[in-house]
Amino acid sequence: MSNQEGRMTIGDQVRAYSIKSHGATIARTHLHDWLILILLVVIEIILNVISPFYRFVGKDMMTDLKYPLKSNTVPVWAVPIYAVLLPIIIFNIRYFRRRDVHDLHHAVLGLLYSVLITGVITDAIKDGVGRPRPDFYWRCFPDGQDLYDPLGDVICNGDPAVIKEGHKSFPSGHTSWSFAGLGFLSFYLSAKIQVFDQKGHAGKLCVVFLPLLMAALVGVSRVDDYWHHWQDVFAGGLLGLFISFVCYLQFFPPPHSTKGWGPYSYFRAVEEESQAGSSTTNGMNLALVHQRQDHEITIG
Repeated sequence: MSNQEGRMTIGDQVRAYSIKSHGATIARTHLHDWLILILLVVIEIILNVISPFYRFVGKDMMTDLKYPLKSNTVPVWAVPIYAVLLPIIIFNIRYFRRRDVHDLHHAVLGLLYSVLITGVITDAIKDGVGRPRPDFYWRCFPDGQDLYDPLGDVICNGDPAVIKEGHKSFPSGHTSWSFAGLGFLSFYLSAKIQVFDQKGHAGKLCVVFLPLLMAALVGVSRVDDYWHHWQDVFAGGLLGLFISFVCYLQFFPPPHSTKGWGPYSYFRAVEEESQAGSSTTNGMNLALVHQRQDHEITIG
């Protein structure tokens, strides 16, 4: 038993809130949160469909935009797998060990909010800024023959879809999503394994830093593939990590808190049950007192 779990009351240790007993109630309570989540998905789709701002790109700017056009080391389809699916698997493992649907529900909801809010902000900025990617030249002029209008702006002859994607460099979506999902997981793990219990077990830090290292390596791959400038990756990482921390604190105490092992709603549920039990006990005691008084009066 860990130090923090040792501080739990007997009531906390024996309480179990399973999906079968409390799942439907919690889902109904947060129905509006799930509906807003769907709205965020719709907004994210729209932001990916519309065209970004086509920023002026002159010939003298092409010096930094002539990097090779390469494929992604980390494909787009892989991002939801390691940034969303992997954390959810870990949340479920935690659930089967502790049987707390509050923890499972809020971890999943917080994670989805983290990645979707990050995705919406990232793509909104991408569309608004329209920064060319480092490989923009070969997206614009796949035949290597550059052409410019009288004002000096590019006249692209490449695939419109490839050119459109070439105006979405800032910030890095791969990086922001990675830090949003894996950053949330890192905060979650740091609370569950009691990293900040002041016992000095530095080995626990390796578990916490591992998800962040994965996210950082994804960001490095974006620069290596010439899909992003380093500033794009840096901004994406900060954005994703910040949003993940804010979303985590919406449902859980800070990882260093003595109650960091559980979500806020768990402690509220325990408190409400304790108060209800106390009221019931007081009511029964009061009834016994009245019965005793009535008995004494009858005898008298």
